[in-house]
Parts: sequence; structure tokens; C-alpha cells
Amino acid sequence: MNNNQSKALSLKNRIAYAGTDAAGNLLYCTLTGFINYYHTDVFGISIGTAAVIALLVRILNTATVPLWGIAIDKTKSKYGKSRPWFARLAIPFSVFMTLVFFTPSLSGNAKVLYAAFTYLTASILYTGISTPITSILPNLSNDSYERTKLNSFRMIGGNVGYFITATFTLTLVALFGQGNRRTGFFLTVFIYAIVSAGMFFFAFKNTKEVNQESARSLPIMDCFRALKSNWPWLIVVAGSMFYWLGNSTRTSSLIYYSRYYLKNEAYVSILNALVLTQMIGVIAIPFLTKKLSKTGTMILGFLVAAVGQVTLGLAGNHFPVIMCAWVITSMGTGIAVSMPFAMLSDTVDYGEYKNRIRASGFLTAVGSAAGLQIGTGLGDFIPLKLMQSFGYVANQEQTASALNAMKFGFSYLPAIFFIIGAAIMLLYIRFEKQEKEVLEVLEKRREKMDEHM
Repeated sequence: MNNNQSKALSLKNRIAYAGTDAAGNLLYCTLTGFINYYHTDVFGISIGTAAVIALLVRILNTATVPLWGIAIDKTKSKYGKSRPWFARLAIPFSVFMTLVFFTPSLSGNAKVLYAAFTYLTASILYTGISTPITSILPNLSNDSYERTKLNSFRMIGGNVGYFITATFTLTLVALFGQGNRRTGFFLTVFIYAIVSAGMFFFAFKNTKEVNQESARSLPIMDCFRALKSNWPWLIVVAGSMFYWLGNSTRTSSLIYYSRYYLKNEAYVSILNALVLTQMIGVIAIPFLTKKLSKTGTMILGFLVAAVGQVTLGLAGNHFPVIMCAWVITSMGTGIAVSMPFAMLSDTVDYGEYKNRIRASGFLTAVGSAAGLQIGTGLGDFIPLKLMQSFGYVANQEQTASALNAMKFGFSYLPAIFFIIGAAIMLLYIRFEKQEKEVLEVLEKRREKMDEHM
């Protein structure tokens, strides 16, 4: 066994890995947090059309997920399988994210086609650059606890990226736009894009794949065979999907809820600033997993988030209560969002144990991106269709039914999705108990392979 595989990474390596998620979230959370509002209230697309675009983009993007995973597993490079993609996609990703928020003088179908094309391309490129963020983790260390610590660094980085865009975007839009929201959004995202690209290049330089047992290029069918009987993988993906479904529903509804229900758009920045409290949950993960196991920790995160969401629904217009509820939810989501990435690395081990195929890129790519894309796609689509069904009209005084639809989509509906996610994760308990046995078997296999080399 290669000793490097168990050696703890340096702080610089961990910060570089954390920077990947910070860079991705800086742009992608701008997209998911503001794209519906931008399309309906700034670019001037009808809410029904925006809902269809959001859903179709997610469906089409999800279809590319296996391709990115296969591309990583078939990559041959002195830099490893996952790491080269940080450098390859940093600039295209940044460029197209900027183009999403560029508004040429178009009308009718041309406007819709431009919005759909840029949104789809940017989303596909995000899937491409986020896939190696996850797939590189099982190849940085074979130690499950070390992976959990690395994943905590990643989640902290992701929270920093999310905090910046969620807290400062609307302020920067107002500053740069001076009353012109189109100009404001474009310049804000342009700056984010430059920072994001720089962080991905820093990560490329300062991460290293040392676990290269499967350096050979995997045949495509072997990638799919790695899924055979991999029930832990299916459970984690399903749980992740319901996390993203709940979280995307609440975040995409926030700006509408603040502007029309609470009648104060400034609340968006205040509440999003409180998302930093997610870090409390993230930082607690290594301690919680020792006490509760990874499965128990994820279930706890789901339940805490659900309690916060129900409290939001009961808070009415009382903003101090809303802030407290938002903090509760954020601590829960900080835990729930973090766990699938670490657990997917363990399902790579299970797939190798069960099928003798280590398809780390494919399993982590399809697992993380499928849950994310399906969950966020439906999480964007459902609130928009809900508001449309109850009479929402952009930039107008809303009816009571439209306001109630906003409230339900912002509070109670995410709670339902989080509870379903917790129930699904109960199925993972027995598989987590097998992890020690799985790692022991894999270590013996690798030692035998080393003896024959």
C-alpha cells in the first residue's frame, strides 16, 4: 500500500481543495439564487416560460452527467484524472456564466432562445467543473476520516462562495447598475467570474492525486458495471436529490418572498448573510460523525432544517423570528449538504469491493451531479409553476393567493422534502456498518497486487 495514500494533506492542499467549491459556488449560486428573478423581472421573460426553461435545462444537463464521469475515468494525464479539468474548464465556465447575465437587445423567441442557450451551456460547464471536485476526493486519501475532514474544508469553502454571492450580489448590482439592473448584474457576475477562474487555477496547482490504483482508462461498460448492486450509492443519491429539492425550493423563492410578501427586498441580503451559520453545522461534522455516524449526522441535518422551515411558515411577517428560523435551517442544511460528498467516496469503495471496479470519477460524478441537477431543476420549476398557478405577475402587486403560494414554497414545501430525505437515509445505516470490513478487504487486495508487481 502506498504510504502517501494515508498521509494527512497539508493546510495549503486543503485550502486549495476548499477553493474549488468556493469558486464554483461564487458563480453557480449566483445562477441558482437569481436566475429565475433575473429572467422574469429583469430580462422580461414570462414566469411560465422561465419555469419551462429551468426544467428543460436541468433535464438536458442531467443527461450529460455520465459523460463527464466517463471523461474523467478515461482521462490520462501526469496530473491525474480529475485535477486537469480544473484548468481545462475554468475559463469556459467563467465566460458562459457571465453571458447568462448579459442582456442583448432581443425580443420574442430570440430572447427566449438566448436565455435557454446560455443557461444550458453554463449549467453543463458547471457540471463539468464540479464533477472533478467530487471525484478527486477518493483519490486524495484512502482514509475515510481524512476524507471527511477534507470534505469539511470543501464545504467551508463552498459556504464562503455562497455567502459572498448571496449577501453582496444585490448590493453590487445596485452599485454598478445605478438604477439599471441589467448592467448591474452583468458587471457583478463579470467580477465574480474573474475571481472564480483564478481560484480554480490555484486549486489545479496545489492539489495532487496520490491514490492512483485505477490509473488505467476504464472502459465505458466498466463504469456502468460499478453501479451493479451498489445500493449505498443509490441511497445517497436519492437523499442528496431531496436535499437539493428542498434547498433550491427555498432559495429560489427567497427573493420573491422578500420582495412581495415581506415587501422589503433588502431582507434577501440580510437572510443570505446569515447563511454563514451553515459553517456551524459544517465545522461540527467531524465531531458529530464520531458520535452519531455519518448516516445519523445527515439525518440530524435534515431534521434540523425541517424544524427551521416549519418555523419560517409560522413566523408570519415577524422578521426577527424569520431570521432565527433561517439560522436554524442553515445549520441543518450545512450538515445535510456536506455528508453526501463524503459518503459518495465510501460508495466508490463499496463498488470496488462488490464489482472489483474502482470508477471513482463516474460514481461520484453521476452521484453528486444527478442529485444536484434533478433536485435543483425541480426546485426551480415547482415554485415558479406554483406561483404561476396562483396568479403571479412580475413587478405588480400580488394577489392573496399568489402570496400564499410564495409562502408555502418558501417554508412548508422544503420542510416536506427534507423529511423525505431523512427517511431515505435510514436505509443507509446497515451499509455504513460494513465500511470497515470493505476497507480491510480492499487493502488486502491491493497488498496482493503490490506483491505481484
